[in-house]
Amino acid sequence: MTEYWVISAPGDKTCQQTWDTLNNATKSGNLSVNYKFPIPDLKVGTLDQLVGLSDDLGKLDTFVEGVTRKVAQYLGEVLEDQRDKLHENLMANNSDLPTYLTRFQWDMAKYPIKQSLRNIADIISKQVGQIDADLKVKSNAYNALKSNLQNLEKKQTGSLLTRNLADLVKREHFILDSEYLTTLLVIVPKSMFNDWNANYEKITSMIVPRSTQLIHQDNDYGLFTVTLFKKVVEEFKLHARERKFVVREFSYNEADLAAGKNEITKLVTDKKKQFGPLVRWLKVNFSECFCAWIHVKALRVFVESVLRYGLPVNFQAVVMVPARKGGKRLRDVLQQLYAHLDHSAHHHGSAAQDNAELAGLGFGQSEYYPYVFYKINIDMVDKVAA
Repeated sequence: MTEYWVISAPGDKTCQQTWDTLNNATKSGNLSVNYKFPIPDLKVGTLDQLVGLSDDLGKLDTFVEGVTRKVAQYLGEVLEDQRDKLHENLMANNSDLPTYLTRFQWDMAKYPIKQSLRNIADIISKQVGQIDADLKVKSNAYNALKSNLQNLEKKQTGSLLTRNLADLVKREHFILDSEYLTTLLVIVPKSMFNDWNANYEKITSMIVPRSTQLIHQDNDYGLFTVTLFKKVVEEFKLHARERKFVVREFSYNEADLAAGKNEITKLVTDKKKQFGPLVRWLKVNFSECFCAWIHVKALRVFVESVLRYGLPVNFQAVVMVPARKGGKRLRDVLQQLYAHLDHSAHHHGSAAQDNAELAGLGFGQSEYYPYVFYKINIDMVDKVAA
């Protein structure tokens, strides 16, 4: 799992200077690979608005990430035996996810920066809410189709006690259109074939002698026919059950049998028809959700930076890829660089350093870093597999 840290630090004389200082500090020991995270000049609004928005953006962040992962997970389910291709199908704006994040550019067309921060958050909330609602409808319809098909396929291949018998029997196995006689299908355990053949004519009266025939057998059971008078059918069923022979309810009707076979063919065709458009929809809307999620992160970095560092807006946002197993050392370096930014850091610094899992600054938390910090895990595939 590759973990990304998004941080912001106040601009020195220039933001470039902040960037250079951070880069130089983390270059020693190859602690991280850093990328600028460009956030445009957004409308600041009032302090009260920013404080209220900060909390709401936290909830929006959780919601959008949740929908993004849900879309990714469902795409994995739909791909079924092609699930190993899930990773290559998860793209954001035609880029792989690390590239989109590390080369992030604000989408001015979707999220106009002349709008207030609240309006931009509302645009994202409505957009992702609609995708979430559409996903429920599409997944319910496709899952119902898949479930019906699986149930029918199970009936084609299961035990003789439960499976569909239509593809095992033929017209000549039955006495049809007789006023008095009928043919039943009986499931007999393999260990009792001799018992059946020796005794089936004695189960009741009025059974046609030598009328049984073994049509099909699986590992455990055999499917036999027996012809008898209609008037003793219920009595035969009762006494057959006492001897551990199971009469399957079955009426030979060619129109019904053809309809059953057509139903499977129709479901297979429908599933194939829906598969392509559904995969395309999931890919497109995964991209929409993921891009929206990173824009929410950018909004959060902007709002928290203004609240933390004040006006005029002057901060440098950075995406960092910590070296493997280097999180603790990187945290120490960041602490040394930015401890002066916040007095509370002196009280909480050591605890914060030990807790590299802290999920970001939020006002009201007992522990936070002296710089704005968010962690991003973009590995959707691992999450899905789990």
